[in-house]
Amino acid sequence: MDKQYRPCAGIVVFNNKGKVLLCRRKGIEGAFQFPQGGIEDNESIEDAARRELYEETGIKNVILVSQESEPICYDFSEEVRNAFLKKGIFNRGQKIYFSLYFFSGNDEEIDFELFEQEFDEYRWENFDFAIEHIIAFKKDVYKLIALKFMPLIEQYLGTKS
Repeated sequence: MDKQYRPCAGIVVFNNKGKVLLCRRKGIEGAFQFPQGGIEDNESIEDAARRELYEETGIKNVILVSQESEPICYDFSEEVRNAFLKKGIFNRGQKIYFSLYFFSGNDEEIDFELFEQEFDEYRWENFDFAIEHIIAFKKDVYKLIALKFMPLIEQYLGTKS
């Protein structure tokens, strides 16, 4: 199973209003998602999450609130899998380890053009918006992570007031 599912770090960042950061895939209207990316060999989940968050959004100022030790696996859609096969990527899907971070910076820090640009817009929204706007094959993953992280966000912000 491991070779069929690419290890991936998923990053949920929330602000002091309890909203989560969603980024729009470059050039794809309405395609919002959480930042995420592959875990490199000999890289911890924490290191991968922070690296991917910085590479995709420019964000460095975050505080780790929680990290899932067990991944959530999902399969790519047939369309996505076929596109990957053409690029020589043979994974069936991803096993994604989610981390939850509090954003301690400000929005001016967000910069999609530091590295190869994957996103072109961001929004601070609630989890319902995230679930509604994610690609179909990730909906169940987002529902599950919302159930796990929403209480943690509320608890964290409750201690900050």
